[in-house]
Amino acid sequence: MTVANGRALLAIPGPTNIPDRVLQAMIRPAEEIYTGAMVDLTDGLLNDLRRVFRTKARTYIYAANGHGGWEAAISNVLSRGDKVLVLASGRFAIGWGEMARFMGADVEVLEGSWRGSVDPAAVEDRLRRDTQHAIKAVLMVQIDTASGVVNDVAAVRKAIDAAGHPALYMVDGVASVACMPFEMDAWGVDVAMSASQKGLMTPPGLAFVAANDKAHAAHERAGMKTLYWDWTARQQPPHYMKYCGTPPEHHLFALRAALDMIFEEGLEAVWRRHALLAQATHAAVGRWAEGQVLGFNVTEPGQRAASVTPVLVQGVAPTRIAEFTEKVCGVTLGSGIGELADKAFRIAHMGHVNAAMVIGALGAIETALKALDIPHGAGGVDAAVAALAAGTGAVQREAAAAS
Repeated sequence: MTVANGRALLAIPGPTNIPDRVLQAMIRPAEEIYTGAMVDLTDGLLNDLRRVFRTKARTYIYAANGHGGWEAAISNVLSRGDKVLVLASGRFAIGWGEMARFMGADVEVLEGSWRGSVDPAAVEDRLRRDTQHAIKAVLMVQIDTASGVVNDVAAVRKAIDAAGHPALYMVDGVASVACMPFEMDAWGVDVAMSASQKGLMTPPGLAFVAANDKAHAAHERAGMKTLYWDWTARQQPPHYMKYCGTPPEHHLFALRAALDMIFEEGLEAVWRRHALLAQATHAAVGRWAEGQVLGFNVTEPGQRAASVTPVLVQGVAPTRIAEFTEKVCGVTLGSGIGELADKAFRIAHMGHVNAAMVIGALGAIETALKALDIPHGAGGVDAAVAALAAGTGAVQREAAAAS
């Protein structure tokens, strides 16, 4: 017997739960792609992506996953042989660098930790030593979903500026855009990219790139350009050129609905919701960690992501916990990947998620810990509820004071 019957809960870090409103937006006939409604839809989406990235830069939409967004960003600004500095803090910046290497770039990895953020001082030091300015781009992920690390985008920009280095600053926001503050222009990001399936609450299959004037100047010299990804081609007047062919219409319908939901809630409110739900999750994990079996992968609280929390497990296979929550409780957790494979499970709290969903996921985990006799500090769910009560109470008091 299980208690899993009912609506299953997906607590993995992508793809995330898709709102019914977004799914329903896709249930409609296709549109003619050359004029009329589809042109207006594309124009609206490109403008609203600027709002999400917090930029005045030009934006692009690709029928691709996040890895396609990586390739779009790289191919439009680099040439074969260009040197790229990758700032490691988990799996995904390394993956972006591997793609750049495959495409012909000379890739150098600034080693980091799976348990903490990129060190801006180390970035500044490395760039100061590049006196010939051989490094053409610096690549970093704001949130690495494998490690659960969040990097300080603004601090790394300051490090690049302090070194007086002209490299392009390129940031992956796949797990952070619409989950936490992302300020492309204010933080001095030259190229930003993201994808549809996490904070943007849309099925996998769309990638987004935003590029400023400095990036477009580099684009004029880039030697990696191919027609599908090329920004110049996508700026041509015919509507189908915005997608290098037939638009992914039903994904665009879905994205329109998702962005409408985000703006109705308010982007800053979306960020605050994610922060509160992350605080609740961290409170629960902190309590469970008192049993010496479970613990945080990221040791410094300020370096823990707002969208996903990897939980280390010692002496017990993490799959035992995940199998119980899924088969008995109907909650699917993320598995550990990369250096955390077979060492952790991951709790996602991003996108279309609310207090009941997060408390439910945490309750399923605590049920598993008790049922499987896994040592843990008691009262993790209680700690999460207390954190959520304190956080939401503070928000309500702020709102009352403002009114």
